[in-house]
Amino acid sequence: MNAQATAPRPRSFGGFVAERAAAGALVVQPRMGFSDPALMRRGLERTKFAAATTVGTITLDSYTRLGEHAAARKAVAEGTALNGYPIVAHDASTTRAVLAGLLDETFPVQVRHGSARPQQIIRTLTTLGLDATEGGPVSYCLPYGRTPLRESIDSWAESCELLAALAGPDRTPHLESFGGCMLGQLCPPGLLVALSVLEALFFTRHGLTSVSLSYAQQTDRAMDEEAVRALRRLAAQLLPAGTDWHIVLYTYMGVFPSSARGARALLEAAAELAVATGAQRLIVKTATEAHRIPGIEDNVRALEAAAATAAAADRGCADSGEADSAVYAEARALVDAVLELDDDPGRALAAAFRRGYLDVPYCLHPDNAGRSRSYLDEGHRLRWASVGRMPIAADPAPDRRARMTPDRLLHALTSVARTYDH
Repeated sequence: MNAQATAPRPRSFGGFVAERAAAGALVVQPRMGFSDPALMRRGLERTKFAAATTVGTITLDSYTRLGEHAAARKAVAEGTALNGYPIVAHDASTTRAVLAGLLDETFPVQVRHGSARPQQIIRTLTTLGLDATEGGPVSYCLPYGRTPLRESIDSWAESCELLAALAGPDRTPHLESFGGCMLGQLCPPGLLVALSVLEALFFTRHGLTSVSLSYAQQTDRAMDEEAVRALRRLAAQLLPAGTDWHIVLYTYMGVFPSSARGARALLEAAAELAVATGAQRLIVKTATEAHRIPGIEDNVRALEAAAATAAAADRGCADSGEADSAVYAEARALVDAVLELDDDPGRALAAAFRRGYLDVPYCLHPDNAGRSRSYLDEGHRLRWASVGRMPIAADPAPDRRARMTPDRLLHALTSVARTYDH
């Protein structure tokens, strides 16, 4: 690969998604990262030329996520394979060569990482002509380690400002909240929606004008439809005027079906959900998720299957249903309670977790109160068995499943896989 002196700048990530959505296409995206530059380039190339409307992904390795850049550089020098692309450890010329001829106005690329302290990652990607990434001060802190939440908030404030500084006449940096995917599963949708909205407000407070809000497919189609519509409504109500925003849906993040047929059906259900609710972008998963790390061709097949399903799906009405659904009411109550704590979203988030106004079930991070508990009811909807000090109500009439024993927890964690495998 021959490096270019400068990387081409794509049209804005958010603008690309908006344009494709206006044309009736669902943008589909893999979660793909390889430590070998040649393999990473091949993955991006196959994604770009898949039979689908796609954006590219460079997912980073665990050393880089944790800021252990010396260990990543050592692995690169020794030729040791990592579980993602070490963007800080590779020379800039190497990554520019990976992107050369691929990154352009028809194919923006997003960097995904999982870091609570992402400043060096942001500095590196901005020198490479990249300006789209994802995460957030809560969603990339609580699930991934023991970094104090206050430190993550400060790090993400600086990172947002680094990214926002790239803005110019031909460049609009983009940041996606991972807040709608907390722990992947067993988090009732009202809290997921609230966290995604609060992180998006944090991003805009620190200078970003193009954001996306996430939601991960859960256990019940009707519940998920309520959640995505609530997310859309709250974003429209609360984000500053002039903000470019869209909704990104994640294919189920929990235990995946072990059969190829079940995995394909779950992916198709996610694509249909995205179309029905007006989500503009879908993160796919593959038929091999339950067995091994997906390869390039696994991802391409998933991208093309999702695109084909979306093209054939009934578009329905994205804003149909009750305006004040149960999910909307719960999410709005949480957002309002947090924003009343402080005018600054970062300080408000820190105070909310300190007081237990936000409390993620089954999350072991020291800054999470750990008093909330959720369960799956007989209709496969996620409900609250206990809300701790959050300003919402627990299920007033829980069934026997609300007492989450180890066996019932395992049963709940595998419920989606069993449903689609059978």
